[in-house]
Formats: sequence, C-alpha cells, structure tokens
Amino acid sequence: MIDRRLFFLGASTFAAAGFSGRAAAASAIKPDKASALIVVDVQNCFLPGGSLAVKDGDKVIPVINRLAKSFDNVVCTQDWHTPGHVSFASAHPGKKPFETIKLPYGDQVLWPDHCVQGTDGAALSRDLDLPRAQLVIRKGYHPDVDSYSALLEADKKTKTGLASYLKERRIGTLFVTGLATDFCVAWTAIDARKAGFNVYVIEDACRGIDANGSLAKAWADMGKAGVKKIQSGDVATAS
Repeated sequence: MIDRRLFFLGASTFAAAGFSGRAAAASAIKPDKASALIVVDVQNCFLPGGSLAVKDGDKVIPVINRLAKSFDNVVCTQDWHTPGHVSFASAHPGKKPFETIKLPYGDQVLWPDHCVQGTDGAALSRDLDLPRAQLVIRKGYHPDVDSYSALLEADKKTKTGLASYLKERRIGTLFVTGLATDFCVAWTAIDARKAGFNVYVIEDACRGIDANGSLAKAWADMGKAGVKKIQSGDVATAS
C-alpha cells in the first residue's frame, strides 16, 4: 500500500521492485461479462483549470470513452467531500496544501479544497461518454477521514461496498483507469487485489501527480501487489 509518509520522498529503485512494467500478452485481452471497467475520479476539479488539476488529466477521457465500448460493466468513482473536510489544508489553520499532518488513522497529505459535494468541481466530466455505466461510487464523504481507494477508506476499516457489489455480480477482473495514477487509481488497484480481484491498470488511460517520485513508487507498490500494467491497445476494442 502507498504510504502517505512517502509522499515527499523519492521513490526506491524502480527495477528493484520487481515490476516488469507491462503485462505480457500474446493477443489483445478481450473483456467478458466477468470484467468491469473502473473509471476513477474523472471530475472537473482534477481536470485542467480545476482546483487540484492533474497535468494532462483531460487526455484520459477519449481513451476511456473508446475503451468503454468494449465493456458490458462500467463503474465510476467520484470524490464527494463535505465542506471543511479533514483532508483540506483550509480546515487546519496555519497549514498549506501538500503539507502532511498526523490524524487518528495515519499521516494525511493536505489538499486544496476540491470536489465539494454539489459543486461543479465535483461533477464528472461532461465529456465522458459512458452509456453503460451502472454505478457511481462516491467516496470521501465522511468529514473526518479521507478516501482514495474505491473499495476502502483511509482508515482501512470503512468499506464503500464496491467489492461486495462486484462479487455479487460475479465480476472478477477489473480494468482501472482515471485520476490520479499515484493516488486514487493505485489505492483502488491495490485494494482490489487484496480483495481477490484480477486487476489491470491501463497506463495511458491514467495520469499521475508525480510529486517527488510518487508515481514510480505507486507503480512499484502496484507491481508488488500483483497489479498488471497494460496499455489501451492491449484491450480488444468493440468493432
């Protein structure tokens, strides 16, 4: 799991993590009825011009739209913070965005206010074209705990219900996309592996923050967890 205490530290040697970088496949991977596309936090706050914009975050949208045509099952996630959320720097007098504080559940990176419930910044991008999306999982709505993962909040106790939903529908393979690679995407992928799912992260359908090595660290942690890195071209597209 990504340790928030390492947010401002350089990544360890990537090769030493044993992550080959890309899933070897003799032919394109064809999603079936037991597969789901997970679209993580493609929201206005994380897109260019947003309060916590991920560089080139908008470039994932056409890739995701193209991929989605090949999936019968699509799930979106949505950051959905209360005003004055504990993860906001503005909630801690004297603190600035990207500083780290200690909270009862562990170290917390403080963020600019973002994805506040009911605001335009919290809305999913209007450019997403996901007619087969069946579920939107909202996370981070408990005011005293942050939530990166789509399956488990940062206290590692509070479940979102997504794992049970997927298992009830006999979905066993997840293809994870969205924003940001080194936080919500990675935490989602790693927790999904721990929950017993087969997990692919589609690299070119994600973008990262990459603060002082956080992106390489995230890929290393995903590799250790058994997450497979692929490209959108590795997925068979619908004709």
